[in-house]
Amino acid sequence: MGPEDGVLTFEQIKELIELVARHGLQAVEVERSGFRVRIDGKAARPLVAAAAAAASAEGTGAPPPGEAPEEAAPVAESAAPAPAESEAHVLRSPIVGTFYRSPSPGSEPYVEIGDRVKTGQVLCIVEAMKLMNEIESDADGVVERIFPQNAEPVEFGEPLFAIRQD
Repeated sequence: MGPEDGVLTFEQIKELIELVARHGLQAVEVERSGFRVRIDGKAARPLVAAAAAAASAEGTGAPPPGEAPEEAAPVAESAAPAPAESEAHVLRSPIVGTFYRSPSPGSEPYVEIGDRVKTGQVLCIVEAMKLMNEIESDADGVVERIFPQNAEPVEFGEPLFAIRQD
C-alpha cells in the first residue's frame, strides 16, 4: 500500500511523530480512506511509536461497514481506561502488537498475579511486525493485576500490569 491508496507511508508517519515531539503537541490524528493513525504526544519513546504506527499500517485496509478487522484495533480513538487502583503503578504497552505472557507456547508465564518483580525483569512479550519485544518492569513491587489475556492484541499505551510498589 502506498500514498496512491490513501494510506500514510512509513516516512509520513515518522514525520508526524517528529512533528508531535518537536512541537510538544498533545496528539495528532489523521484519517485517510478508512485508515486512522493517532500519535499521542505523551510518549517519550518516538522510535517505538514509529514502529507501532508502521505495524498498524501494515496490512490494514478499509474495514467493512460496521466491522473493524483485527489489525484496525491498534488505532482505536481512545486508550483503555486507567485502572481503579490508586496505589498501584500501571505498566503500559510501549508498542502496538500481540501480548504474550510466556516466551513460547507451552512455556510457563513470565509472571503471575502475586509475584514479586524487580525493575528490569521481563514480564511479557509484545510481538509487533514479527519481532518479539520483551517488556520489562519499570518498578519494584508485587503484580496485582494482568490486564490483557494471552495472545490478545494491545494498543500503544494500554495497561498491561498493575504493580503494587514497595
